[in-house]
Amino acid sequence: MKTSVIVIGDELLIGQVTDTNSGFLARHMAPYGWEVGDVQTVADDADAIRRAIDRAFESSPVVLTTGGLGPTKDDITKTVLRDYFGGEMRMRTDVLENVKDIFRRRGIALNPLTEAQAIVPTSADVIQNRVGTAPIMWFERPEGGVLVAMPGVPFETREMFTTEVFPRLLAKFSSDIAVAHRTVIAEGISESALAMRLEQWETSLPSYLHLAYLPKPGIIRLRLDGHHHDAAFIESETDRYAEDLIRLCGDNFLFAGDLTPAEILLEKLKERDMTVATAESCTGGNIAHLITSIPGSSQAMLGGVVSYSNSVKHSLLGVRTETLAVHGAVSIPVVEQMAAGACKATGADIAMATSGIAGPGGGSEEKPVGTVCIAVAKSDGTVQSRTYHFPGSRDRVIDRASQTALIMAIRSL
Repeated sequence: MKTSVIVIGDELLIGQVTDTNSGFLARHMAPYGWEVGDVQTVADDADAIRRAIDRAFESSPVVLTTGGLGPTKDDITKTVLRDYFGGEMRMRTDVLENVKDIFRRRGIALNPLTEAQAIVPTSADVIQNRVGTAPIMWFERPEGGVLVAMPGVPFETREMFTTEVFPRLLAKFSSDIAVAHRTVIAEGISESALAMRLEQWETSLPSYLHLAYLPKPGIIRLRLDGHHHDAAFIESETDRYAEDLIRLCGDNFLFAGDLTPAEILLEKLKERDMTVATAESCTGGNIAHLITSIPGSSQAMLGGVVSYSNSVKHSLLGVRTETLAVHGAVSIPVVEQMAAGACKATGADIAMATSGIAGPGGGSEEKPVGTVCIAVAKSDGTVQSRTYHFPGSRDRVIDRASQTALIMAIRSL
């Protein structure tokens, strides 16, 4: 099923807010064989919104909009949709009660502006928004096609689309085509080099299978999509070709499944009943953040030290002062002692350590910006370490260093 997405708001066009809703919608629908054919970003302008809707319906039977449903005067989407689909604006008592209930739970007094959220077009079928005040509106065209208008607030869109909107769309636009997906993760190879390795195999794929390259910092996600009217057949075929893909990745294969490096590490640690800790300098606690953002991480994650200064590296992690003096903070001997010190301080079975120059300043000819030393130590005394040179901005260096440390830890297991 092909869909079109329209994201609405002046704040998106001036760069004040970044659109994350369209990406979420595409990711959530893809496993079901639903494809986002196009994404339009438009201002809070009636003519622009109407033109976007016309263009969307030209190519897709399902149009999803986000944004422009707030209580302020600049949010005009609801009025435009009333004009587009017909009907009149009326107060819905059920919507008003839902808004009042949300405000009661938040301990906030309801004001007239927010109360007006309950005024909706009579041409719309309302889906109550359990996590916000803007009701979700479902419109159907007599000639066919559905438009669903959702709030621009990302957590509201995600919650309501997942639990209410998409199940209803699946029921209305049912299909006899079975969909299967498998993800294989590779690392330590460029996308182009991997594509060259897989070229002959990819060219020979049957028509019911498709391979997509989805690179992220430090890894390449290879997603194999299968579509067929026979569910058992496509599941079996997707499994078989995924095994081929793993074999062709060779030493660059990391994991079978669509998980982040942090999730993969946690899964492997839990399988082995092992614990982990971090000792971070240039990554500033980002590795610990990536791990602890995952539900259930407390089963394996013991703690971390952000040792930005040399004094903390020495006092909390046991890095020797002479090592710092001779080699400098950004060095293999220092990160090896940091990682070993984190194991000792926390009692963890394995620990990652980073020290580097994230930039934009602080680099030298010997150690330019982007230089990062990473070590992984185990409680048995073994240590693995390497110096990397990551290109890009400060944020990119931190992200790449964090993901690389996690991958090193996975490999050590």
